[in-house]
Amino acid sequence: MRSTANVFVLLGISTCTTVFAASSEASSRPRGVGPEFAKFYKDTTTFTCISHPAIKIPFSAVNDDYCDCPDGSDEPGTSACSHLSRLSPSTSADHPGTGDIDLTPSLPGFYCKNKGHNPAYIPFQRVNDGVCDYEICCDGSDEWAHPGGTKCEDRCKEIGKAWRKSEEARQKSLNTALRKKKELIAESGRLTKEIEDRIVDLEIEVKAKETKIQSMEAELEKLEREERGKVVKGAKKGKLGLLVGLARTRVNELREALGEVRQQRDESRARVKELEEILSKFKEEYNPNFNDEGVKRAVRSWEDYAARGTAGDASADSARDRDLDEIAKADSDASGIDWAHWENQDEREIDLVYKLLAYFPPVVVDFLEDKYNTIKKFLVENNIIPGAEGETENESKVVTEAKDALKSEKSALETTLRSIKDHQSDLEKDYGPDGIFRPLKDVCIQKDSGEYTYEHCFLAQTKQIPKKGGGTVTMGNFHAISSITVDDANTAGEIRQVEKLALEYTSGQKCWNGPARSTTVILECGEENEILKVMEDEKCVYSMLVTSPVACGETTKEKAKKAGKDEL
Repeated sequence: MRSTANVFVLLGISTCTTVFAASSEASSRPRGVGPEFAKFYKDTTTFTCISHPAIKIPFSAVNDDYCDCPDGSDEPGTSACSHLSRLSPSTSADHPGTGDIDLTPSLPGFYCKNKGHNPAYIPFQRVNDGVCDYEICCDGSDEWAHPGGTKCEDRCKEIGKAWRKSEEARQKSLNTALRKKKELIAESGRLTKEIEDRIVDLEIEVKAKETKIQSMEAELEKLEREERGKVVKGAKKGKLGLLVGLARTRVNELREALGEVRQQRDESRARVKELEEILSKFKEEYNPNFNDEGVKRAVRSWEDYAARGTAGDASADSARDRDLDEIAKADSDASGIDWAHWENQDEREIDLVYKLLAYFPPVVVDFLEDKYNTIKKFLVENNIIPGAEGETENESKVVTEAKDALKSEKSALETTLRSIKDHQSDLEKDYGPDGIFRPLKDVCIQKDSGEYTYEHCFLAQTKQIPKKGGGTVTMGNFHAISSITVDDANTAGEIRQVEKLALEYTSGQKCWNGPARSTTVILECGEENEILKVMEDEKCVYSMLVTSPVACGETTKEKAKKAGKDEL
């Protein structure tokens, strides 16, 4: 029991010793010195300027409100060397004799311990300036001299509490944004894999189509060869056959003309009959006591015409009509002329060949036909004998269908090759780190601002849409993924340059009497894709501030974890 108590006593003593040592070290540091610079202030007799070790001064000159060191390291707790800061309007020219000396400050600023909150450095210009800078130095230690009666109370407890709550929400939002970023990267990988797999499938399809086309070309060549060398009965006519063909054409033309004349005759008959009826009625209703010589002559003429017996009498034409009906009938082997019989009279030699071939064995017939086709093809191709009349214009249905099928297959092959080229081109495009912008391509977001609605479509366009009618203005078409350096103020109020991810949009609609519109989309970390603001930096040159998960980096915990691994 006693030994256990002794252990607790020893642990307590050890803990108290550690706390005392840390407290002692903090209290032994001159005012305004951060823990990382404490090692330069351990010697309490002589101080060596940090960036200029050749310059040594008595330790009593530290924080004496006079700048002895060119780097300002002897005044960590005053504003005596504030002119060396980048924020100071004065330069080395304001201090004669220092032109060849490096006047870069070695200290980042006045160190505020901010117990209960985060320690911070405040610019030396703001030390003892009569203003309580709680946003940086919440413990009020920057106004330690109380200039003009200024007294800054320690507010680190409440400020630290509010900051931790805000930081917790910020970290939560950042974690959500990073989760979405990982999802975008995973989606990009999936889409890329789909395209790669599609290219493989299309390449296999191309090989199959090329093989099929080769086979179809060979088959077409075979069909054309057979077509050119084929002996078809009736394919070529002799002199009598040609003459019969001309006569047949002429007879058909005359038959058609006869039909038209008969139709005109029938129409004329109908008109004559109608006129006869009119005149007959006129005679019946005519008043003979009416003394008009013209009317009397017309009546007498009608009586003479009717007496001749021609009016309305069609019996004389009935036999002629029957003959004409027979003539108008189409020719066939049963009536008229059997044209096919006369057209094929010149085929006696070919008929004889086919009759003779019927007595040979099939093997001999095939051999003779093959030799005949080969010799005929050679003679035709070398213009020794003419080919079959009209064979080019009247190729067989089989050959035509084979050509159409081959053409269709070649067209399908070209379409497939274009598709492969498009997919390969897409894989070569820059979609940002890990291809993160691929899932966002053509995703559009909008923001209302004044009289316009601004729209940003990722990797596509930026637009200005009037709310009160009018045409939409293209502010730029996607050009490239890039980065841009912007000015940003840190917690100490110092302006620093920060590099941010950006999307460049160029070649928009031309301004009146100005350049073509262009837009730079500056991306900042955020849970959602959202347009924060749109600015016109100069005439028709715009910048658009947009939040997106793609612009998010590591969380504080991840950075600390990675730093720990690096140290190990």
